Amino acid sequence: MAKFRFPLQALLEHRSRIERDHRVLVAQAERARVDAENEVRSRQQSIVSIKDDLREALSPEAGSINLREARLQANASLHATLRTQQSALQLAGAMRRVDGARAALVEAAKERRALELLRDRRFEAWKQRMNKAETNELDDIANARAARGDEDEGAN
Repeated sequence: MAKFRFPLQALLEHRSRIERDHRVLVAQAERARVDAENEVRSRQQSIVSIKDDLREALSPEAGSINLREARLQANASLHATLRTQQSALQLAGAMRRVDGARAALVEAAKERRALELLRDRRFEAWKQRMNKAETNELDDIANARAARGDEDEGAN
């Protein structure tokens, strides 16, 4: 029996590889986003810790207030806030890259799926042609037998 061959199989495989590559890119972008989120979270916790230390240094319960230490804590807090803002900007960039990578993945999946649908339609059409050809062949065989049966009865 004949075997179905999709003429665009190489292109379908290529598009599948492209889609797989896009999945890898999405995963890498997601990893970068998670890392950026963790960094922002870590920096925020650092700010809270520094501000707690500053609060303790300025507390009247601490006794005499060391202005030099308080000034250093305030500067550390400002510096930590600045680093957190920079990390937040990096996070925003990572999120944009994730969105872009996902959009590219969706597009690659659409292109692959379109070829798969074309392949499926062509396979169904091929299968129908094969079934019709087989039916016609069986009809021809049945007609030939019937014709021979008529000839055999005429000979008797």
